[in-house]
Amino acid sequence: MSTSMSVSVSAAASSSLPPLLARRRSPPASLAPVRSLRSRSRLLSSARTTPVLLPAAAMAAPAPAASSKRDLLIFDAEENLAVALAKYTADLSAKFAAERGAFTVVLSGGSLIYALRKLTEAPYLETVDWSKWHVFWVDERVVPKDHEDSNYKLALDGFLSKVPIPAGQVYAINDALSAEGAAEDYETILKQLVKNGVLAMSKTTGFPRFDLQLLGMGPDGHIASLFPGHPLVKENTKWVTHILDSPKPPPQRITFTFPVINSSAYVAMVVTGAGKAGAVQKAISDNKTSDLLPVEMAILDDGEFTWFTDKEAVSMLQN
Repeated sequence: MSTSMSVSVSAAASSSLPPLLARRRSPPASLAPVRSLRSRSRLLSSARTTPVLLPAAAMAAPAPAASSKRDLLIFDAEENLAVALAKYTADLSAKFAAERGAFTVVLSGGSLIYALRKLTEAPYLETVDWSKWHVFWVDERVVPKDHEDSNYKLALDGFLSKVPIPAGQVYAINDALSAEGAAEDYETILKQLVKNGVLAMSKTTGFPRFDLQLLGMGPDGHIASLFPGHPLVKENTKWVTHILDSPKPPPQRITFTFPVINSSAYVAMVVTGAGKAGAVQKAISDNKTSDLLPVEMAILDDGEFTWFTDKEAVSMLQN
């Protein structure tokens, strides 16, 4: 089944686009349902909060389930991306806090934490109900929590220490265990939170359904600690698994599996920089091969997948 992707670009990046259509709708951050229309795109101005629909070339992606929606957002500056990501996340926080009384958020490492910095500032620091947040990691390096390679330390220093999320609602791995033991322990924690009603379950997949996963992608197209060609990309039973031979150091890690990632309600894939343009081009273009990158395997069963990118990351698409 073919799918469509709605595309938003900032005003500075849109000079070559066709004239605007008169039709308007609310931005993704408003959490209104996203219509996936083939051969349509949306213009997102840095100073505008309401995108405008315009015609554009079709942007294809791996075929998701019928109820899955995909957006590609392109910003002319990383600062604008960070502003939009903060509003997007804050709006989802309000939505799920009201609907479920909890907001389950999954973080990755890398530049994602820096991209979240606007959430630690006004107005979000004061207006977000941080008491409803429950924070997890899509993957983690099996190192002490104060180690420079720790995703927990990265998030603590750049984000978690600056917002009042209750300490008991931040779920780091047990770094005293082996990689295998840490993965099993983390899965046990998730299953207990499902029993407690904090973490939702997907009715269709039988895997945990996180409200929002905030993810990044490596230049090779890997996400979490799921690397191209590695056997773990085929794991379809476990919620959390471990890796002892990561192609990227450190070698020992734990990671969510694709069934867990793909059961999410929302995924924000934050990708910037020319170094990732090749993987973005392969993930989004029509030119598909049987040798899928891990990012191409992130296909939500029933949710909304949004790319937050800059012009450099999509430069190969523009060309």
